[in-house]
Amino acid sequence: MDWSVFRSQFPVTNRWAFLDHAAVAPLPALAVKALGEYAASLAENGVAAVKEWIERIGQVRQLAGRLIDAPSPDDVYFVPNTTYGVSVIAEGFPWNPGDNVILAAEEYPANQYPWMNLTHRGVEVRTIPSRAGRVSIDDLRAAIDRRTRVLTVSAVEFASGFRNDLDLLGELCREHGLFFFVDAIQSLGVFPLSVQKTPIDALSADGHKWLLGPEGAGIGFIRREWVERLHPIGVGANSVIHPYAYTTIDFRLKPHAGRWEGGAYNIPGIAAMGASLALLLDRGIAEIERRVLGLTDYLCDKATALGWRVFSSRAHNEKSGIVSLIHPSLPSVEVMKRCRASGVIVNSRADRVRVSPHAYNTESEIDRFLDAAR
Repeated sequence: MDWSVFRSQFPVTNRWAFLDHAAVAPLPALAVKALGEYAASLAENGVAAVKEWIERIGQVRQLAGRLIDAPSPDDVYFVPNTTYGVSVIAEGFPWNPGDNVILAAEEYPANQYPWMNLTHRGVEVRTIPSRAGRVSIDDLRAAIDRRTRVLTVSAVEFASGFRNDLDLLGELCREHGLFFFVDAIQSLGVFPLSVQKTPIDALSADGHKWLLGPEGAGIGFIRREWVERLHPIGVGANSVIHPYAYTTIDFRLKPHAGRWEGGAYNIPGIAAMGASLALLLDRGIAEIERRVLGLTDYLCDKATALGWRVFSSRAHNEKSGIVSLIHPSLPSVEVMKRCRASGVIVNSRADRVRVSPHAYNTESEIDRFLDAAR
């Protein structure tokens, strides 16, 4: 398949072989244009253009609903970062002292600290170690007891690249009556997800990685049956059913996830993320998955032939867009520095080289990385 038109959207390719989308991704040209349009509109019109931009928020909500196959766009809400979406559940869940939450020990801090912050409410956090970079569903199952209330994982673990089986974990949660929360930041944009098929109760993901948006604008999802069972945090003018009736105090919260959009929207960030969402959806998430996995397979084959060790699982249902590599002689930080000097962007996580190409990258950029790291 020809990816040249898709690739032409990324000015970063003029200077860098950018292979670090698991960190902060470069913006495509359409997202840059959306940022500029908002800035120009604000400069020329101020509040007079507000109706146009509120309509744009609605359009992006529709796109986000398509991305995760939400039952309704109103089940999607905008988050300023992944942490906020985690905290919505952690702080709003109806805990009792002695309850516990289970998570993988290698979770990114954003999906650990909000749960650890519940100790004052008597909530225990049970962290389950991985086995050779894999999160074992049997280990998670063994940790469940009668006081377990929540199980949370990342769709893809940020350091190892291990892709959790969300369908199986969702079934496990339904079997035990647990709330299932997913940190989706390392998968949305590159792996298809249907919250109507996969029994996820809530998720959160900032847009600045595989969704190719700017930092500070992301999406969350909360299953409608949980909306009234979670105590809302961050409540403000946009949380109520008549958000623009400023002189009338009518404290009736929206009957959907929108109640967690309390204050002013990050309109430029949401608009830019929307432009990137449209780009990804137009190309097709399933096609992007095939492209990314093809690039990472190519990387693993080439790296192995050069003496690297592939730490990440490359099993069919476990591999992702993140590849964790161990160089035959150099520490990961040194590899990262040498690559940067050669115009190649990769990263270091857990003392391993982390490479994370997106669909616009090429096999020649993979070769360029391996040459730089020789």
